[in-house]
Amino acid sequence: MNEPYKHFVDFMDLLLDAICVVNPKGQVLFASAACEKMFGYTPQEMLGMAVIDLVHPDDKDRTAALAETINRGGKSHAFENRFIHKDGHIVHIRWSARWSEKDKVRVAVAHDITESKHAEAIQQALYAISQTVHSVEDLTSLFPRIHAIIGDLLPAQNFFVAMYDSHKDILHFPYFVDEYDESPEPRPLASGTLSAEVIRSGKPLLITPESDFGHDERFAQVIGSASHDWLGVPLKAGKVSIGALVVQSYSGDIRYSEKDKKLLQFVSSQVASAITRTQMHERLIHAAGHDPLTGLVNRGLFEDRLLHILARVRRNPARFALLYIDLDKFKEINDLYGHFFGDVVLKEVALRLKDCVRESDTVARIGGDEFVLLLHRIIKPSDAQNVAAKIRAALDRPIKHQDKLLFISPSIGIASYPDHGDNIESLLHYADNAMYSSKNNS
Repeated sequence: MNEPYKHFVDFMDLLLDAICVVNPKGQVLFASAACEKMFGYTPQEMLGMAVIDLVHPDDKDRTAALAETINRGGKSHAFENRFIHKDGHIVHIRWSARWSEKDKVRVAVAHDITESKHAEAIQQALYAISQTVHSVEDLTSLFPRIHAIIGDLLPAQNFFVAMYDSHKDILHFPYFVDEYDESPEPRPLASGTLSAEVIRSGKPLLITPESDFGHDERFAQVIGSASHDWLGVPLKAGKVSIGALVVQSYSGDIRYSEKDKKLLQFVSSQVASAITRTQMHERLIHAAGHDPLTGLVNRGLFEDRLLHILARVRRNPARFALLYIDLDKFKEINDLYGHFFGDVVLKEVALRLKDCVRESDTVARIGGDEFVLLLHRIIKPSDAQNVAAKIRAALDRPIKHQDKLLFISPSIGIASYPDHGDNIESLLHYADNAMYSSKNNS
């Protein structure tokens, strides 16, 4: 710096805001003492550094563009961007800068607005999470939205949600986004993974190269690739941990700090509430459309799906089929062994029917021992006959319960679209009549 200005340095070093002087190439010629707290580098370390190298990658282009504007005599009074601190965390800065034509340098004053940005981001995140709950119907839709919201708070390129089913003692990963690994397989809580430890202890966990936690052999198992920094916080419903939110990084360019841990922990309670409310909504929707005994689709949801497929094939002609199934002599099982054994039979029949069709097909229970299968797409009518033969073979096998072998057999009626009707009533009527014809002829 020119000799006449040196006596101002001591005064500059008393300021809380940082003062930087850079040449036209953006190299630091002077940095006040406040730079060290703000960026992590001493003023001496910053001399000769290119300022743009410290800027967050996503902000470099617009920062460079503004620098060029200032070099041509422009001014900036409230430009905001992000810098990467020496220890890896992100710093939000508001700049005032102008060009000194006399000295051919750019002079800038930096004000750290990280805390206010965090407070603002938290409020926005909490509001966004609350709003999201009312706009999604299931967890599959909720988790990507949560990921995006958290990504506005801290780096979350690698992010996953771990959920714990305490009844089955299973830890699973319904949402897993990672630059290296696929979603892990479900596992017991006592699997020794870091996410399992967060759920078990109910406490947040930050693992960095500087921490000693990685030496604990109880939690040596790492899911997928070993990360550089790992941060997980529990999701709690009341006092019970139902899962964990996890972010991780694979290089020293992105670091997580105690501030990030507190930030993620702060929003985790709102995320947990969003998850439990969405789960409740899913259960209510499922209960409204499914038989409580067998878990199969009920009549209402079956007819809704049938309406959808009818609308589809009217736009794009295709074949589909209905199989109407009634269990022969089921009343005798109820009368002889009681309704408990009857329920056992119905649940086993439901499982066997689902094994006989594709996942895209629909199996419904529409009455006591009456079932309907909707084969969403067939090539020719004989395809439905083949499925019916498969069902007969599956249901001819005895059902073993305790010390008893229960024997059942089905009567099956088939209706194909468009051969046997073009609406719900005609198709169900034809399949029902075909089923009774089969029963009378057996």
